Amino acid sequence: MPVIKINTSVYEQQLAEKAQRINAQFARFGVKTLEVFESEPIHYRQRAEFRVWHDGDELYHIMFNQETKEKVRVDSFDPGAELINALMVEMIKQLKDNEILRRKLFQIDYLTTLSGNALISLLYHKQLDEQWLAQAKLLQQHLQQTFNVELIGRARKQKHVLGNEYVVEQLSVNGQQYTYQQVENSFTQPNAKVNEKMLAWAQDICAPLKNDLLELYCGNGNFSIALAGSFNRVLATEISKSSVKSAQFNIAANKVENLDIIRMSSEEFTQAMRKERTFSRLGDIDLHSYDCQTILVDPPRAGMDELTCKLTSEYDNIIYISCNPETLERDLDLLTQTHNVSQFAIFDQFPYTHHVESGVYLTRK
Repeated sequence: MPVIKINTSVYEQQLAEKAQRINAQFARFGVKTLEVFESEPIHYRQRAEFRVWHDGDELYHIMFNQETKEKVRVDSFDPGAELINALMVEMIKQLKDNEILRRKLFQIDYLTTLSGNALISLLYHKQLDEQWLAQAKLLQQHLQQTFNVELIGRARKQKHVLGNEYVVEQLSVNGQQYTYQQVENSFTQPNAKVNEKMLAWAQDICAPLKNDLLELYCGNGNFSIALAGSFNRVLATEISKSSVKSAQFNIAANKVENLDIIRMSSEEFTQAMRKERTFSRLGDIDLHSYDCQTILVDPPRAGMDELTCKLTSEYDNIIYISCNPETLERDLDLLTQTHNVSQFAIFDQFPYTHHVESGVYLTRK
């Protein structure tokens, strides 16, 4: 049976090599001690996407080799959570002989949680009719006898949600439970156990800090909700409508009362703070009533634009979460003109790859 196997015996070595690379790259910023947070060596991903291959009566998941572009049959997937692996087997078993559900099916996406919830999206090169919907409902009923799972069907300009379009995750951070809605097709941290370590690291930094917190690029509130207990008030910004909606769900679910999230890009927020533009979507939020001495930024791979970088440098304490060491290095060139690097950590979100998630804590010189 074709499988994507992991040689777990090399894990410690590859993590050490990442640490050495980051140490060398950032040594010039005076990093004294690099904190290293490891991943589970197997079954660490809560999300996975597979193309579907039709071979006569056969049906199976495939992935493409990034170097050779060759397709690889995948019947089990070591990086994926155990729940993903169980669902992969059951889905092929149920779809293989169902002509209505398998025809023109080209991709299956799995989103799971540590708390045992799952969402499966079926993507098609055909329009989804009433026959499809009837069969999909039967499939979901069958799956729910064993799994806590919901289905979504997608086709061009079509989306059928059979239940919820999200899962609800429970994360444990420094002994406290946090609830997070994670919406299909929206960004969430794929390695939930490492995410818990990232949140705990940030909480430990923020515990002695006072006053208010500003967070840019807050997503579904991943950091801001976990950090709200350390501050009087938290103000967070996010441009994605679906992420803001999800963040509002998470604020209510966690009974957080001192957090406001506004839908603005970091560039727009910079303009608003500098009183260069007014925005009706701010409503009754008075940006200048906040006493934010700490800022947390978690930008996309491109890092921050220069104006946002300069805004960030105006705060006494900076927590910078980065998924791209190259843009982090570029931004630190600017930020270290006014700040010192006090702590530097790497979080192994993506084992067995070159990718590195970093956390940097900077304090004003």
